[in-house]
Amino acid sequence: MAYILVSGRDGQLGNELKDLSSAQNFDFIFTDKEDMDITDENVLHEAFRKYKPAFFINCAAYTAVDKAETDQEITYKINAEAVGLIAKQCHQFNTKLIHISTDYVFNGNATQPYQPDDATDPVNYYGYTKWLGEQLALNNNPDTIVIRTSWVYSSYGNNFVKTMLRLMKERKEINVVNDQFGSPTYARDLAEAIIEIVNSQWSMVNGEEPNSSHLSPLTSHIYHYSNDGIISWYDFAVAIKEIKQLDCVVHPIPTTAYPTPAKRPAYSGLDKSKIVNDFNIQLKNWKESLIDCLDQL
Repeated sequence: MAYILVSGRDGQLGNELKDLSSAQNFDFIFTDKEDMDITDENVLHEAFRKYKPAFFINCAAYTAVDKAETDQEITYKINAEAVGLIAKQCHQFNTKLIHISTDYVFNGNATQPYQPDDATDPVNYYGYTKWLGEQLALNNNPDTIVIRTSWVYSSYGNNFVKTMLRLMKERKEINVVNDQFGSPTYARDLAEAIIEIVNSQWSMVNGEEPNSSHLSPLTSHIYHYSNDGIISWYDFAVAIKEIKQLDCVVHPIPTTAYPTPAKRPAYSGLDKSKIVNDFNIQLKNWKESLIDCLDQL
């Protein structure tokens, strides 16, 4: 069987991919920094030489958005420099790279969902390093597939959904910003979409019939993926409260009432039509997926 190397094993997406991997016709190798340091070119080269992977799925990232403002050196090494190193190895070993990026590459001034080819303009250091990682990936390996996603949550790891559940059980009232808009992404759905892309790419590489009649040639390699629907963080919190039937009162507040070290884009809705058309990905509504995740919890 062909190998698939996955970085970021213990993150939300890495864990969801792990759960799905046993049902696939690939041999998945899940790694984290302890067994494959993606910032070390020699370590990467040895892993590629050993496995000669057909795919590399880069789920590793420094995602502490506020800490990134001060932890700039490590944020840059993981989100940018390491991605360039991975892409170089992918190019050398003819490996298809699937790299996960973020809605934070945009400035948030839009009034309609961002297209994959819209101008980027990150407003914080995390977003800047993720944008730079995209550039290094595509420059060092033009065949890279970049998938930008947003507001990721899961039954694994730390995320907004788990934080809200904890706070709503601890407190009678909480405040949540209502003037930042985007689309939640259940990491399980994103993992399923990645598997769909892997299978379709593998079929084409091996001269088999594609899994979907809707596949079209890749005109550009940047895609957007999230669950369907655009909401505010306040809307998200209220939905969590209602689904779990919690008594906590959720108050809407403006961003100005909740200052953070890193600026957030006010609007980061993503247009997903390209990933739907090219890979026949089926999008789930954000609330449907939230219910699924809360059932897991």
